[in-house]
Amino acid sequence: MTRLTLAMMLFAALLAGCERDALRTHAHGDRAAHEDHGEDHEAPRGPHGGRLLTDGDFAIELALVEGGGRADFRAWARHGDRPIVPSDVELVVELHRLGGRVDRIGFSPQGEFLQGDSAIAEPHSFDVRVTASFLGDTHVWEYASYEGRTVIPAEVAREAGIETDIAGPGTLVETLTLFGTIVPDATRVREVKARFPGVIRSVAHQVGDTVRAGETLATVEANESLRTYAITAPIDGIVTERHAEPGEQAGESPLFEIVDFSRVWAELKVFPRDRARLRTGQRVAITAEGTPAAAAQGTIDYIAPVGDPGSQSVTARVVLDNRSGAWTPGQFITARAEIATTPVDLAVPLSALQTFRDFTVVYAQVGDVYEVRMVELGRRDAERVEVLGGLEPGTRYVTRNSYLIKADIEKAGASHEH
Repeated sequence: MTRLTLAMMLFAALLAGCERDALRTHAHGDRAAHEDHGEDHEAPRGPHGGRLLTDGDFAIELALVEGGGRADFRAWARHGDRPIVPSDVELVVELHRLGGRVDRIGFSPQGEFLQGDSAIAEPHSFDVRVTASFLGDTHVWEYASYEGRTVIPAEVAREAGIETDIAGPGTLVETLTLFGTIVPDATRVREVKARFPGVIRSVAHQVGDTVRAGETLATVEANESLRTYAITAPIDGIVTERHAEPGEQAGESPLFEIVDFSRVWAELKVFPRDRARLRTGQRVAITAEGTPAAAAQGTIDYIAPVGDPGSQSVTARVVLDNRSGAWTPGQFITARAEIATTPVDLAVPLSALQTFRDFTVVYAQVGDVYEVRMVELGRRDAERVEVLGGLEPGTRYVTRNSYLIKADIEKAGASHEH
């Protein structure tokens, strides 16, 4: 059983019975639309579609109305069956948000209703305290109005691989994608020749054999002295070519080629339009498709001064440590060269982003509670994105496996359509 399967089973088992008393009150234009969840499903409604709060003969209808790109509270007061003049009522609404923030909304008369003095920021998820004063009496109501929120026990989150971090500054990296191949390090390739012409008497190694510096490769009987001498390996490496057989004549031509593959070159093709953006010393991340072990960081240590006559491309080179043997000459590679870095005040990894209604969100965490944060995004790179608004620095948020939070919220019906 995979960890993901186990995690989803744990979610189902531990969260299926959780009570979610989520009330969401929204509006389109001037008419409020509502959707209740959990224990609040039967909350009474007023004639304007708002939530009806009663205390004896006194009642307040409170609705969250959206229009013009913002959301505001409106309220209507009644005593018995008769509407109350808005100026005769003092009304305050406190929104206690996850994390401790409290928004205090005052109201003033506007025609036949009381209008809230502050826009209601997303998410519309809070514990609500309503205080109304009329004819010397004070009336208080409290209720929960949640959306985009779920509770996941810490043990379940760990099993699911949910990871979090603290929101803070980051650096965006602009990269240039290049393609190339792995080739042997030319400084670690040796051609081995006979010192004196003669007859090859023995050959000790085949192509593919690993040899050590000083190890005998073959013996040759010199034509002039008739003495036999050894041809030895000049470096540690692998025999990649052999042109020697017993009884053959050894002359000026190479008998062996030995290559030390413990270090290789990544040769990258750079086209003219990109040449001015590269320089030696730039960091490069290199990968080989289908070979997870073949991934490395390096720097450009050479850019050829002359281009290829056919393609007009020039070669940029990165030296790679290959003691692990992950890189094979001839291997096709992809490289991402860092050509610019930009520090930003707040950034999150792309893996943290999800969608909620029409918003892009991340999930804030407070204890076992997770809740959406609608974020305004700016510049981005291949891994991170700048956050311009919607997430406060210092907030703990989900960075990995955030899709599990989304799935649990959707399963619980803790999101709603506008």
